[in-house]
Amino acid sequence: MIRINNVRLKLSYTNEDLKKAVEKELRADSKSIDSITLHRRSIDARHKNDVHYTATVDVKTSVNEQKILSRSRNKNASICEEYRYIAPYKNDLSQRPVVVGFGPAGMFCALVLAQCGQRPIVIERGEDVDTRTKKVETFWRNAILDTKSNVQFGEGGAGTFSDGKLNTGTKDSRSRKVLLEFVSHGAPKEILYNAKPHIGTDKLRETVKSIREDIIAMGGEVRFNTKLLKINHKNNKVTSVLVKKECDGAVSDEIIETDNVVLAIGHSARDTFQMLKDLGMILEQKPFAIGARIEHLQADINKAQYGKFADSKHLGAADYKMNIKAQSGRGVFTFCMCPGGMVVAAQSEEDTVVTNGMSNFKRDNINSNAALLVNVYPSDFMSDDVLAGVEYQRKIERKAFTCGGGNYSAPVQKVGDFLHNRNSTSLGNVTPSYKPGFHYAKLDDYLPEYVTDAMREGITKLNDKLKGFAHPDAILTGAETRSSSPVRIKRDENMQSILIKGLYPCGEGAGYAGGIISAAVDGIKCAEQILIKA
Repeated sequence: MIRINNVRLKLSYTNEDLKKAVEKELRADSKSIDSITLHRRSIDARHKNDVHYTATVDVKTSVNEQKILSRSRNKNASICEEYRYIAPYKNDLSQRPVVVGFGPAGMFCALVLAQCGQRPIVIERGEDVDTRTKKVETFWRNAILDTKSNVQFGEGGAGTFSDGKLNTGTKDSRSRKVLLEFVSHGAPKEILYNAKPHIGTDKLRETVKSIREDIIAMGGEVRFNTKLLKINHKNNKVTSVLVKKECDGAVSDEIIETDNVVLAIGHSARDTFQMLKDLGMILEQKPFAIGARIEHLQADINKAQYGKFADSKHLGAADYKMNIKAQSGRGVFTFCMCPGGMVVAAQSEEDTVVTNGMSNFKRDNINSNAALLVNVYPSDFMSDDVLAGVEYQRKIERKAFTCGGGNYSAPVQKVGDFLHNRNSTSLGNVTPSYKPGFHYAKLDDYLPEYVTDAMREGITKLNDKLKGFAHPDAILTGAETRSSSPVRIKRDENMQSILIKGLYPCGEGAGYAGGIISAAVDGIKCAEQILIKA
């Protein structure tokens, strides 16, 4: 087919407008064109008086592609192949592989293994997405935390209670496989071409459930309320895993014999990190970032980004992604921006406060929010222990709990008060969306000084990039500590543990991904390594 880049489209374009644009670009008549498909569409808002779409378009034609290209002489057009994913495959595995964790990494690892007939066994410490959603909503409503089933643990992983953002910096072609699978399991088709695709929490829940049902239909198993206790090995090779199953109050242990285990445990499985350390696995400290959620009125962000086009029904809620380097040398950046979303309680341990952001597909809430983060490094942990980063996070989360009043309410501070280092006593035009509730407190009471100093500098400088970012009524809600894993589980070039062969550290929790797509891609790559070894 022919791929055309840099096709300009007005915001209100129709299919007929797209067709005419393609015919003009290729100097071709409609009879020679069989189909036109958007491959990528982005918003060009560099000039606020001329906001429009820029698209990459795939064209299938009944005429020889090279002939059309030579006639059009369009430098933006070229011949390309339609994407197809083909998994490597040798022989059937002698034992069923075990996938630990059913977030994006574990889910896509298990899906590819199931599609290749390998009948994976997935163990997930949390619950199915429907039961999990009820537990999460109970926590948000009544401050009753279930440490086994929450925003961090359960079907779909932490990403299930997020914006379902699928934009990624990875150039790996497997990311297309991920998008195609999401669509085939119910996600909106527009994620295939939007430059910043998202599914939304509401639609993502049904999508992950459909993927689970597909894995089971192909002979796999997904066991919820099942926790990894131990990895057994002999001669530095995996032989089995010991798991604990909880069902209706009854607890039982089981040994599952296997020679392939994928550790897609997520970034909050702190007890599993401890088990791996005790096992003698090679772990290392890893940099990450901490801070708070910053919340503005969605209408203000739309106006800042789109100018006079802010109310266009064709654009939806505006987003942003920004960064600066503070004078201290630390990076300050926005992360996981949720247009028209809410700040959510994301703790997995008692007596802590952890924040995250979430949006539904329509992104139609009154506020928009993003994490405002500052890089922290192993030198900040003040310990050589490989799990020092975990304790660093935990200490901040407990301080935030105390500052929030000790009842799972979150500490909040207006941006204007934060910049002047004073406590907030009232709200302005932005109301915090965090539930169960909020309590006025200073960020300086629970975050390190080097972090808050960098955040103040960051807010001021980022306001130069996005007008209104430093609005005094904007709200800061903390603490945001789980942006990525504080630990990396070392693996070799074949993606296996350096110490134990047949063990595959995988995804964000193992320190090899950052977001839904990159974690899912890492899961696919681990599945491929298992299949190659078969």
